[in-house]
Amino acid sequence: MRITGVKIAYYFICHTKLWLFSHNITLEKENDNVNIGKLIHEDRYKRDSKEITIDQTITIDFIRKGDTIVLHEIKKTKSMEAAHRWQMLYYLYYLKSKGINATGEINYPLVSRKEEIVLLEKDELDMENVINDIRKIAMGRMPQPKRTKICQKCAYFEFCFGDEV
Repeated sequence: MRITGVKIAYYFICHTKLWLFSHNITLEKENDNVNIGKLIHEDRYKRDSKEITIDQTITIDFIRKGDTIVLHEIKKTKSMEAAHRWQMLYYLYYLKSKGINATGEINYPLVSRKEEIVLLEKDELDMENVINDIRKIAMGRMPQPKRTKICQKCAYFEFCFGDEV
């Protein structure tokens, strides 16, 4: 099974969403929040190269190269900051496995903030555990949805809680 950056993020957001996505049940294309995020990306970062996909596994919003390679991810809000951080760590981990050392930067243009990300040895060990957990979740039965404050804006909300709306 291919572990993608999206799966890493979903692992930290919702295991049900991760399972659904891993089984090719994707509902993001019609979601307003996802589309707003794409518009912010296109509007604020017009000059930068857009979406570099590597091995159909990671998709980086853009890359800047000076003395070092810096991967950039653009996010609408910091509400899922841990998921964003781990997604970037996975990109760095994946590239390091290919012999490419880089750092990361998560950009939050609506709040004019950015977070620099560096892959540490401990992160690499933790990433192995996350990857193993993702495989177990994807190969198992669909986890029961757990309603949280972020569910209301999720593309999968009706799928998980449609009868409770």
